[in-house]
Amino acid sequence: MEHYADVVVLGGGMAGSCIAKALADRQWETALIDRQTFPRHKVCGEFLSPETQSTLHALGLTETVAALHPQRIERARLIFEHGGEIELPIPGSAWGLSRYAMDEALHSAAMQAGAQLHLSTTVTGIEQRGKGYTVRTKQGENTSLFHARAVIAAWGANSRVAHTGHRPNAAASGQQAYIGVKTHYDGLTMEPVIEMYFFRGGYLGLCPIEDGRVNAAALLSRSKFAKAGKSVLSILESAVQRNRRLAARLAAAVPSPGTQAAIAPVYLQRKPAPWDGFPRLGDASAMIAPLCGDGMSMALRSAALCAPLADSYLRGNLSLQDWEQRFTQEILREFSGPLRWGSVLQWLMGKPVTQQLLPIAARIAPVLANGLVQATRLKPLETLEFYSKR
Repeated sequence: MEHYADVVVLGGGMAGSCIAKALADRQWETALIDRQTFPRHKVCGEFLSPETQSTLHALGLTETVAALHPQRIERARLIFEHGGEIELPIPGSAWGLSRYAMDEALHSAAMQAGAQLHLSTTVTGIEQRGKGYTVRTKQGENTSLFHARAVIAAWGANSRVAHTGHRPNAAASGQQAYIGVKTHYDGLTMEPVIEMYFFRGGYLGLCPIEDGRVNAAALLSRSKFAKAGKSVLSILESAVQRNRRLAARLAAAVPSPGTQAAIAPVYLQRKPAPWDGFPRLGDASAMIAPLCGDGMSMALRSAALCAPLADSYLRGNLSLQDWEQRFTQEILREFSGPLRWGSVLQWLMGKPVTQQLLPIAARIAPVLANGLVQATRLKPLETLEFYSKR
């Protein structure tokens, strides 16, 4: 079967769904492809930082997300293995919301705008032909070709799709490999606070989400949890026991059936890669250390930055080379600072001496702790002409 579109978006997560909606809003024939079924649970902190709000507004998605009844979060509490604690205010509106609910809502918004959604569809290859692309896919025993003027990749950090000019991300020699795991819990009462627990080999965050549940997501050293078992819950249990306060906190909590997910390997020390044959969004472009809590915001922002340029390209007002240059510049301008400071924060929090001294330093000079956290955040999205004219 053959399909024709103006643009094909590969990956139906937050970034992919948002740019599909934005382009469909502009009447471009848009196909959104993902190899998974939805709704589904994904490894994610499920924390929408205040920096998300301006991007959601620009994309016309504030009401869509607010209708899912996210939990308001006002503070962040850091709890260390030795018992020390830091509490930081969160300026602005932060929300806790499951990806299960949010991804489905974003898919609906994209389809209402006119985008065509193709789930359970695996991309087997991409070829650039002249001024367009051909995307080969497989769904069950059926194969299809999607012919498009533009392709946008929002397929996460671990894609292995081959095409001319694309090189999948490879683990750098000697780079630390992590595993990400998550589950939802029932029976756990939380204040409007995100709690971050640190221990040998990683950290775990508890974030209140809709319907009174709590999301627990952990980033763990793959080597230090090699003997923790193969199930998500066994790995989480091994992590929980490394922080006594976390173990006590979850003693009465009940894992919600079917909400477990895992991803491996995870590599954090990747340079931004906003373009490789075509634009890359979300984790495919850049990944910030999860403890910074800005991953979902960065995914949305990458879509918001790319959409006006994609529109200009499709209208013939921008060459592919100019699109690449401008998008790369904007991603580097917006993300380089937070990524750099996020790496510093990830490194510092992995040091036992930091965990010993940071609570003391935060009490003596709270402005320093707040400043370090703010350095990892995105700036509010400036009003773009593309969205003001929507």
